[in-house]
Amino acid sequence: MAAMFTNTHSPPFGFFKFSLRQVSLSASPSRVCTRFASRRRFSFHPLNSCRFDNLVSRCSITNTDVQFNQVATEDELIEDFSAVESNCSVPIVHLKSEILETESLNLLTEETYVDSLLTKLPVLSEEEQNALAATPAHPAGLYALYASCVAGNLVEQLWNFAWPSAIALLHPSLLPVAVIGFFAKLAIIGGGPLVGKLMDNFPRVPAYICLNVVQASAQLLSASMIIYAHTIPHTSTSSMLLRPWFIVLVLAGAVERLFGVATGVAMERDWVVLLAGINRPIALAEANAVLSRIDLLCEIVGASLFGVLLSKFDPVTCLKFAAGLMLWSLPVVVVLTWLTNKLSTGVLDRAKTSQAYCKTSTGEPLPDDDNMVDIGLEAIRHGWKEYMQQPVLPASLAYVLLYFNVVLTPGSLMTAFLTQRGLNPSIIGVFSGLCAFMGVAATFISADLVRRFGLLKAGAIGLLFQASLLTVALAAYWSGSVAQQSPLLFFLSLIVLSRLGHMSYDVVGAQILQTGIPSGKANLIGTTEVAVASLAESVMLGVAIVGNNASHFGFLATLSLLSVVGAAWMFCQWLLNPTDEQRRLFSFDTRF
Repeated sequence: MAAMFTNTHSPPFGFFKFSLRQVSLSASPSRVCTRFASRRRFSFHPLNSCRFDNLVSRCSITNTDVQFNQVATEDELIEDFSAVESNCSVPIVHLKSEILETESLNLLTEETYVDSLLTKLPVLSEEEQNALAATPAHPAGLYALYASCVAGNLVEQLWNFAWPSAIALLHPSLLPVAVIGFFAKLAIIGGGPLVGKLMDNFPRVPAYICLNVVQASAQLLSASMIIYAHTIPHTSTSSMLLRPWFIVLVLAGAVERLFGVATGVAMERDWVVLLAGINRPIALAEANAVLSRIDLLCEIVGASLFGVLLSKFDPVTCLKFAAGLMLWSLPVVVVLTWLTNKLSTGVLDRAKTSQAYCKTSTGEPLPDDDNMVDIGLEAIRHGWKEYMQQPVLPASLAYVLLYFNVVLTPGSLMTAFLTQRGLNPSIIGVFSGLCAFMGVAATFISADLVRRFGLLKAGAIGLLFQASLLTVALAAYWSGSVAQQSPLLFFLSLIVLSRLGHMSYDVVGAQILQTGIPSGKANLIGTTEVAVASLAESVMLGVAIVGNNASHFGFLATLSLLSVVGAAWMFCQWLLNPTDEQRRLFSFDTRF
């Protein structure tokens, strides 16, 4: 029998091995082949010569064959060791048979009991595994996160509807709104990777609070500029674009959008993963669905609330109400953010994995000089490089391709097209509302799709569903029947139903990216992805500006459909030809 002793004390005696040839036990012949551990404690005193009087040690016996029909006395053992003691370089430990007699015989009386106890590990049933996958890791913290999202998103969505409405009342031209929107997209494209890298290099909670403070400050500054513009005489559009207040409004709007996108990425790509659990796919899918649901409902409530206020009060009063709501929501968001971390036992304070603090794409430190331009450009290059090297790039590119669809979706271009077709404004409003509610319904469907078909197949189903319905819708348009109201309503109903597939992939795709991107790079890659999506949207808007005639709507719709079909094809190819890295990342997906 081989016994291993490890001294629990520090050097000079760190690790010892002893081979005991015989152990005395009084028992009937029996053979046990199993694995067990036994711990013995002895008191420890300084060594005299090469002997221990007492020793505190750990004994582990592994894969041991014990013969119970061979008996030796303690005197024989002493004789065996006496020849070794004179020249020994390590201590000798005597094991007396009576020490092991009672416990060992009680433990080994039944061979089958030992085998069943120590060689069989409990395995969860499929129902228990599904129940575990559907249970969030930190449910209390997740609920606090939802409350924080409600407080922050309500104000953000209200402001997204308020500022263009208030600007439009200053002048009937769409140019001021277009200029502000263009520079906001430009800020996201250029500054997104830089902000994402900074977020990855700072603690989560302080960084998130800082982002909210900057965003709220930019919203208040924008509201102040618009209120000031409503108190001065109106001028022509060209002169208004050169006014100092408008320049400040453009800069504040760009900062507000950039930091708003950054807070959304931090919440959706990093925080929710830690709170729900990356290895709990059903719980993560449901958490993503709830976040999307909150965003869509806040969009409906925020727009409706400001619209009602604008119909009853003057724009300045409505803007003051919006500013007061911003001031009220900021401390609420900060408190709920702190509460989220507190209820999740500080999980948000954990270090981020795969973190490259102040490193460039080549592994070199970022420039340490005062040239912020060089630092910014290197951060942008690093962000784009990391984005292109991410293991779930096809899923992300499919998400970006959907942003090329700016026509077959509820938006400004579709609204303009329907208005020029002479459709009743109430029907246009119902169309936009139904699309929003379809998005809410998709958040419920997506979690069920993940449960039934697995994460990756659920994403493919959403994209294929959207591409199929939009193909039928475009065929109906090119047939020429949409000139009449009934076929036009059929065309719109297909677009409404396609939103189910679009929003389903929006939720599932977010979970795929959450799973495949390390938490240390989640903000950098997430903001870069938003920058790429903004670039795609800007390209299509540029094409729409060139072909601004209503007769070109079919051409724009065809480009939009091709982008959706391309997204579905790319994702399905990635799903049908998985790599080893893909299998490793989604090993929890039993249906993959």
